[in-house]
Amino acid sequence: MKAWKRMLCAALCLCVLLGTLTACGKSGASAETSGKPQIVVTIFPLYDWTRQILGVYTADVDITLLLNSGADMHSYQPTVDDIVRISNADLFIYVGGESDEWVEDALKEASNPRMRTLNLMEILGDAVREETLLPGMQSDEDEEDDADEPEYDEHIWLSLKNASVCCQAIAETLEAMDIIIRHESDLDEYLAELLYLDTRYRETIEAAPRKTVLFADRFPFRYLADDYGLEVYAAFEGCSAETEASFETVAFLSEKLKELALPAVLTTETGDGKIAETIVRTSGRTDTAILSMDSMQSVTAPGELAPKTEYLSVMEENLSVLRQALGA
Repeated sequence: MKAWKRMLCAALCLCVLLGTLTACGKSGASAETSGKPQIVVTIFPLYDWTRQILGVYTADVDITLLLNSGADMHSYQPTVDDIVRISNADLFIYVGGESDEWVEDALKEASNPRMRTLNLMEILGDAVREETLLPGMQSDEDEEDDADEPEYDEHIWLSLKNASVCCQAIAETLEAMDIIIRHESDLDEYLAELLYLDTRYRETIEAAPRKTVLFADRFPFRYLADDYGLEVYAAFEGCSAETEASFETVAFLSEKLKELALPAVLTTETGDGKIAETIVRTSGRTDTAILSMDSMQSVTAPGELAPKTEYLSVMEENLSVLRQALGA
């Protein structure tokens, strides 16, 4: 973790502590609760899994989604109010990757002695993958100093298999806290929906005429690609801070696009598509579509979500995009 980020989080935690001791400022007001169990989660997939597991009992708890304003998880730093919410939480669920290294400092200020935490990357254990530089991929200059330390891909939710394991862990934790969740048969039904979509991904990719995709952007879909044996070319790693592709990267990807005659170039929902446009133009294959897959890293506030926006619906749409990219 960058030193300035740790210093910032430590300073915010100090503000929380001072605010608590002096009982002044707005932080104390933020700590007031409804009397319901308080659940705090970092990103949208975790938020949706939790509400799916709770089902009709979602109204019996207060669930806070921290990254609720379109913020990218890689650049997010908690506010003082966020740290207060975490401090008072009965259950705090987070991914546990490099972007969550601020959590260690935030949890030191926890005022709820009964707080439970779920680090989902710890839950997944050996299923967590190290970041890998793919052929032609541009390395992140900011991370060169940390080259000796292994970096793990934190986009665990983009594997439906991982999603199933995480949902079971969340359900078991809620039950251990005596929080009522969906009827067991309903929970099994949701896990079956995850499995069914996983099967559809596998069948679609197995039947596709090609097994290669090209991301002219970050590549956060490592787990999805590994699950189904996809070959991938991409401009940057999933957690890269780079926004400008080098001449060498553009040239390599343009040549691959031309060589493989891919029907589409992919971007993520956070990209502006400029690198993709450059690669398509440089390749001379101007009829190539530019499509976007949603990594769910920066979903807006729950109140602003479309009524049907759920983890499964986003993954359904990603399958539709992938089908086009593979010419299936």
